[in-house]
Amino acid sequence: MATIFEKELTDLKGTVLKLGSMVEKAISDSIKSLVERNSKLAADVIDKDTEVNALDVEIDEECIRLIALRQPRAGDLRLITTAMKITTDLERIGDLAVDISERALELNEEPQLKPYIDIPRMAEIAQGMVRDALDAFVKRDSALARDVLTRDDLVDNLNWQVFNELLFFMIQDPKTVSRAVKITYVSKYIERIADHATNIAEMVVYLVEGKIIRHMTLPESNK
Repeated sequence: MATIFEKELTDLKGTVLKLGSMVEKAISDSIKSLVERNSKLAADVIDKDTEVNALDVEIDEECIRLIALRQPRAGDLRLITTAMKITTDLERIGDLAVDISERALELNEEPQLKPYIDIPRMAEIAQGMVRDALDAFVKRDSALARDVLTRDDLVDNLNWQVFNELLFFMIQDPKTVSRAVKITYVSKYIERIADHATNIAEMVVYLVEGKIIRHMTLPESNK
């Protein structure tokens, strides 16, 4: 039979997953609000950010309580501290979904500059990175976490592709500058979401292997 502490740790992981699910939906809805020009959906993402923030605080408080009362050691302590760091990244991803929604509200008021092709592709990759990084956390799967790290370059490359394409629009017609700049912001926000997913994956590697791999260059075979 599981101890009370073991149940508390299981509940903690479940709450982190709940936050992750909320954030994933925020990413999906923010991009959908842009692509489908659905301003109501964008407003909903912005409104629901308070729920993300509240759950972030709740998880932090629970982690502090567990450390203070249970005095965990070794692997359990790493799990709790990892959960605290992961929720910080998830909260920031939620903020970036809000940023995307705010740009969507602005862009939806103007004629569409071009069909959105690379932006949804970027978002799909970034959202998959978030999902898999969280799965890796729950399953303590460092191989899956390392796989997440390899996808960051895909998002970076698409970000540059979007920027270069929009730069061409701006050079050709100065009247497109305002809209093009807002779309480059959206692209950058997605790129930053992927960076936060990478942070989560790095923390999972630390949780499972006890290795801190932040700021380390991946071997060519792992890229």
